[in-house]
Amino acid sequence: MNSRNQSFFVYILLLVAIGAMLYMSFNQSATAEEPLTISKVAQQVQDGQIARIIVESNDTIRVVKPNGIEEDAVESRIESNTTFVEQLRSFGVTTEQLGMIDVEVRAPSVWGGVLSGALYFLPVLFMGGLLWFIFRQAQGSNNAAMSFGKSRARMFSGEHPTVTFADVAGADESKQELSEVVEFLKEPQKFIQLGARIPKGVLLVGPPGTGKTLLAKAVSGEAGVPFFSISGSEFVEMFVGVGASRVRDLFEQAKRHSPCIIFVDEIDAVGRQRGAGLGGSHDEREQTLNQMLVEMDGFDTDTNVIIIAATNRPDILDPALMRPGRFDRRVTLDRPDVKGREAILKVHVKGKPLDPLADLASVARGTPGFVGADLENLVNESAILAARRNLTAIGQTELEEAIERVVMGPERKSRLISDEEKRIIAYHEAGHAIVANAIAEADPVQKVTIVGRGQAGGVTWFRPDEDRILMSRKKMLATLAMALGGRAAEELIFDDITSGASNDIEQVTRMARAMVTRLGMSAEMGTMTYGQKEELIFLGREISEQRDYSEAVAQQIDREVRRIVEDAYKVAKSLVKKYRKQLNIIAKKLLEVESINREEFEKLFPAPFGKKKSGTPQIA
Repeated sequence: MNSRNQSFFVYILLLVAIGAMLYMSFNQSATAEEPLTISKVAQQVQDGQIARIIVESNDTIRVVKPNGIEEDAVESRIESNTTFVEQLRSFGVTTEQLGMIDVEVRAPSVWGGVLSGALYFLPVLFMGGLLWFIFRQAQGSNNAAMSFGKSRARMFSGEHPTVTFADVAGADESKQELSEVVEFLKEPQKFIQLGARIPKGVLLVGPPGTGKTLLAKAVSGEAGVPFFSISGSEFVEMFVGVGASRVRDLFEQAKRHSPCIIFVDEIDAVGRQRGAGLGGSHDEREQTLNQMLVEMDGFDTDTNVIIIAATNRPDILDPALMRPGRFDRRVTLDRPDVKGREAILKVHVKGKPLDPLADLASVARGTPGFVGADLENLVNESAILAARRNLTAIGQTELEEAIERVVMGPERKSRLISDEEKRIIAYHEAGHAIVANAIAEADPVQKVTIVGRGQAGGVTWFRPDEDRILMSRKKMLATLAMALGGRAAEELIFDDITSGASNDIEQVTRMARAMVTRLGMSAEMGTMTYGQKEELIFLGREISEQRDYSEAVAQQIDREVRRIVEDAYKVAKSLVKKYRKQLNIIAKKLLEVESINREEFEKLFPAPFGKKKSGTPQIA
């Protein structure tokens, strides 16, 4: 019986005891109003007021009136070593009077005696139950207070692994790094004989969703050892000293189950650099970090306990935590490339009905920058779309639409807009597509639609044919011109401009300023960086920029940013004017069908220089 059932049983027992006590008190008060003693019974017998007497026990006498209807149950005490009849005779009742009434003596009931004893025992039971309940509550509070400093890590046995390296895709180099940890846990003598020391700790670094936690679970599953999982925020409490106590308890448990793995997720919650707070320090967090530093590389180092931690902010961790002997290795999980994304998609489509014509390689090419969590969400969204459409398998159409849902949100077809606004949106999106298709360095147009998604009235979707790590100056200038193509089309067709290009202008301005102040892509400003970013480690983000240049230089930067944006806008306007016929055709098609895919767009407006590749016409 668990504690909840025990408490419920105690509550019921206490209620029964209270009810019995109330019943006994009321019964006693009722009988105390008109006490009927044996002397009064004898007087009523002499007066002929009683027709029948029933003696149930030494304490209970029932009398029946002559009319035979009403019965009164009274309580009296019959003296020992005598009978009820003899007591009546001692009060003057004659034999003739006794002969006129019926006296019945019943044998005492066993259950009646038991019930009577239980009723008298219930107050004692009530007091005992109340004392037991109070004791249990005090004991539970004491146990809770004593366990406050215990570790809250969840332990997973390695006998039946749920995640292995086969479930982790798109991180081959990271798996190779961690395979040595697995091998040490399986065959430690192989390394000990050569005098090698296994890394004490492994720090997994990468953007959110890249699979840091999944990879740590896979290490435990491959090694077949116990796995302790805890979050960094679970150490720190409002009471000073609790975090350090939990760290000690966690490592004591790990040592009892060694060899094992301790996984600390989001370690930056407790491992931030000491003395970097707004107030100078944080005693509880720093005490917890100090205890963790001692446990990881103190005097007791002869234990087969490996610590794996995950964070996406390694720059704010304390240097003492990052030194060799604590976190010896740093394994970086970057965003997967196109092959990694395809492998991740294959993992997530297992167990799901997939159309044979679905091309996962094409989906992988269309999802640059997606991490594992994004791809898992993409597959799930495509399955939901297929179920909504009453399909039996996930097709390519559902996968393509799921990409747009993940990035931009669902379509907003129910939003009512006027015909004039729809026409403006059609020309705006057609302007983006025309400029992008007319520039060699721009990405190919994948889809153009005037159906709103999120806050956007329409969307022009571009899909690069390959992943890029570096972005050239020509590529960035092409992106600027493409982003301003919508505003250029509005100005050309309607001789007016709207607020629809607000997000485009914001992106263009940000990119142009970065080219001048950060990337050294301005001939006038030279190959220099202007301004120093200020970042508070405690806040974990950039809060301002320190200007290390004069006001005259600031004016030069503003002029150069303006020049780059204006040049890009001139390119966009010239291309829109040059291909105005194609602009009208595409806008008209959008007004008819609302969405155009890549094949339909290329039929309406083939690229002026053929297939995009290096060496084709470029923009300055």
